[in-house]
Amino acid sequence: MKSIYITDEWKKHGLKEGVQFATLTDIIYKTWAGKTAKEYKEFKGLKKENLRDNMTNKELVLNMLAELSTKEISESKNPKSFGEHIQNAVDGATIAKNARVELEQKTGKKVVTPLNAKDGIGLVQDTKLSVLEEDEESK
Repeated sequence: MKSIYITDEWKKHGLKEGVQFATLTDIIYKTWAGKTAKEYKEFKGLKKENLRDNMTNKELVLNMLAELSTKEISESKNPKSFGEHIQNAVDGATIAKNARVELEQKTGKKVVTPLNAKDGIGLVQDTKLSVLEEDEESK
C-alpha cells in the first residue's frame, strides 16, 4: 500500500529527519499559513503542545492539502536535490494557500486563528457563540 505521508516520500529520497524535514515543514507552513511552525505555535500560545493537535478543522484540512499536494508533486517530479524538494514544498503549499485565500475572501473569516485545544477548537466558533447567547438568555 502506498504511503500517504510526505515524510515517507522525503525518506524515500534520502532526506534526513531533523534539519531537512524541519526546513521543508517550515516552508510548507510559511507558504500556506504565513507562519513557520515556531511562529504558528507562538501565535496559538503553545509551549510544548503539538501544533496539529491545536489546529482547527479548517487549518488541519489546508495543512493536509499542502502536504498531500507536495507529496504528489514530488512523486511526479522525482526530485534529485534538496533545492528541488524545496520548490516542490512551495508549489504544493501554494495550492493550499490559494484555497485559504479564496475561502477567506468568500467567508470574510480568517482561517489561521489563535484558537487552540484549550479554547475548545472542536466546537465551531458560531456554535460556541450561540451556546453563550443561550446561556445569557436563560439567566
